[in-house]
Amino acid sequence: MQYLLAAVVVLPLLGAVAALLPAPPGLKGRNPDQAVLRHGVTVTGVVLVAAVALAAGFDRGHPARMQATTDISWIPALHIRIHLGVDGISLPLVVLTALLTFLCALYSYFKMPTGPSPKAFVSLLLVLEAGTLATFAVLDLMLFFLAFEMVLIPMYFLIARWGGAGKQAAAWKFILFTLLGSVVMLLGLLLIGVKSGTFDMVALATDNGPKAQLSHTVQLLAVLAIGIGLAVKSPMWPLHSWLPDAHTAAPTVGSVLLAGVLLKMGTYGFVRIALPITPEGMHTFAPYLAAFAAIGIIYGSLACLALVRNGAKGDLKRLIAYSSVGHMGFVLLGIASMTPTGVNGALFANIAHGLITGLLFFMVGALKDRTGSTDLDALAGTTGAALYGRAPRFGGLLAFGAVASLGIPGLAGFWGEMLAMFGAFRPAAGLSRAAFLTFMVLAGLGTLLTAAYLLLVVRRVCMGGHLAAQAAPGEEPVPAEEPAPVIPDIARHEYAAWSPLAVLTVLAGLWPAALLGLTNPAVQQLLGGGK
Repeated sequence: MQYLLAAVVVLPLLGAVAALLPAPPGLKGRNPDQAVLRHGVTVTGVVLVAAVALAAGFDRGHPARMQATTDISWIPALHIRIHLGVDGISLPLVVLTALLTFLCALYSYFKMPTGPSPKAFVSLLLVLEAGTLATFAVLDLMLFFLAFEMVLIPMYFLIARWGGAGKQAAAWKFILFTLLGSVVMLLGLLLIGVKSGTFDMVALATDNGPKAQLSHTVQLLAVLAIGIGLAVKSPMWPLHSWLPDAHTAAPTVGSVLLAGVLLKMGTYGFVRIALPITPEGMHTFAPYLAAFAAIGIIYGSLACLALVRNGAKGDLKRLIAYSSVGHMGFVLLGIASMTPTGVNGALFANIAHGLITGLLFFMVGALKDRTGSTDLDALAGTTGAALYGRAPRFGGLLAFGAVASLGIPGLAGFWGEMLAMFGAFRPAAGLSRAAFLTFMVLAGLGTLLTAAYLLLVVRRVCMGGHLAAQAAPGEEPVPAEEPAPVIPDIARHEYAAWSPLAVLTVLAGLWPAALLGLTNPAVQQLLGGGK
């Protein structure tokens, strides 16, 4: 098991190096570009198989215990160790990362984004996967920071070199926001390590371990510093403004990975570091975190409603990016409740958002390839998409993704948001119940606004938002517009890349215990100080 986890983290790095080398004779295929894209599919496929094998061998009877652990001294003078392991909290995120990266590599094999050499593209994709997997697998604060930072450069280049309009500005905004947040986070991590004498996350999570040496003031300063860095990546309102630009400019696979796994690194850090290691500081800041989360839910929904209205020239990719601000608000609200119910809901919502929003970004990218636009007014015009009539399977799957995103019961999006609101209904002892009830009501209003804008998106894109102009009695008939070009329905490679996400969205909605059975014991132990 420990070798499997080490392989999951290291194989993408080795694959990234190999992608830059010339293809061996006999493996070049039709051309070198095809060979390196096939290499990306192969490496990410092997990593996915290893992650699934890791999940199959995971001891579900003890999901709160760290399993598949590796613990090797790395820098003794600084007490930094190469410490890897997974429990019921991190394992689902490892599998989700491996799955989404494989589907992105598979999709890119058939639909490579416009830009420079595929060699660089595949190599950056694999480095991005390695950094994300390491973030969820490492158990040392300094290694966590290094892995957290490792994803910035590949994502910057994916946006700046293979993105669309405004890609340079969006890439710079992404890296500046996240780098500044990370610098502040590093100060908080160093403060914990210096004051406790260790960077080991498992030891720090126990009440009778090094955490006992952290005073209330130290915990306050550490949570404030670490929380800023994690909130930028989450993204929490008002530190979210880099996200819509990055999503709008990024290539399809960049948007899928950014929404599907990179945003989860921030919320995972709150659960793995802030809650167990600095509980007193987290308790002080929890009401403020919950307030920002509730504002983010409402803000994201109102921004989407503004984009979807007639004549707003709203961009569908930008709309889904703003919807992520709202959905991740539910995750932060669940974490801020500091209850097992709320934190379990946050972890479930993390996975659900990765599946559903990953599917939506795949489909919006494909829609842009078909129609040349993601402008909602253009897609809703009389010569727009009207997917139900022109590409019914595509329209049906897009409607399914929208319905799943609005949190309808029976699909994955429902359980996380419901449990997060239940956590806010009865927050941890010492937290103001009146304040959290207010946040819960705002979150409930956000679900209604979410349903409103997503149903409008379905109506406008799938049905066509405008009817043909009608002539008044006695007037000349209004000439019809030129018929729009044919929109191809779902292709075979798109079925292969999208079907797993749709199937898992249904399975997680119908059988939530499969995920909650893993996370709940680990959350109980984490919040209980290791007991």
